[in-house]
Amino acid sequence: MRTRGHGPLTAAVTVALLAVASGTEAAAVEWRPRPGMVYLSDMPKDGTTWYGAPAVRGWNSLTACFGFWPGDQAPEVNVWSREVATSETAAGVQNTVVFETEAEAVAFAARARQAYADCPRAYEGPHSVVTAYDYGTVDVEEGAAVLGMREEAAWDSGVYHNHLFGVGRDGDTVTLIEWQSNWSAPPVDYFKNTTVKNVVNRLY
Repeated sequence: MRTRGHGPLTAAVTVALLAVASGTEAAAVEWRPRPGMVYLSDMPKDGTTWYGAPAVRGWNSLTACFGFWPGDQAPEVNVWSREVATSETAAGVQNTVVFETEAEAVAFAARARQAYADCPRAYEGPHSVVTAYDYGTVDVEEGAAVLGMREEAAWDSGVYHNHLFGVGRDGDTVTLIEWQSNWSAPPVDYFKNTTVKNVVNRLY
């Protein structure tokens, strides 16, 4: 666990501010230093090369799991994301949010874990069979949880999407990491022991 001082923000970070250009951002709000983000080498290997642009400010998600974020009354936090992908088989995204207090981060991490656990509800329907998985925890910093989801076409068991979700926290900072692939089985052990552990350790 790290320790760090918390200076007051010069303005509230609103959802609108997350989308403005970088020059306007600097004038509008004092952003805290960006935590460390995922490396391409952290992502599960599936025989192809991972690609990705640098981290940017703002929220990004591969799934429809987060009805509460960045929805109504989004927390006033610093937010960064990085999207990565292989040429055709897999994709991933990391979102990292920094809160004013550790208590807010604890509450957000709990909500994120529950959102991932409930995620199959967003995908259930007559044309799909969706299964949720709880892969347990990772012993890193203040802890991390790993969950998963499999979407399968009701008419063809050969058509599916596998998802892995990691939720980790270091002090007042929460990071969420997602992986998905249409072709390969979920690399649970690699995702837990390499991706999630590296990402949480790298925050500070």
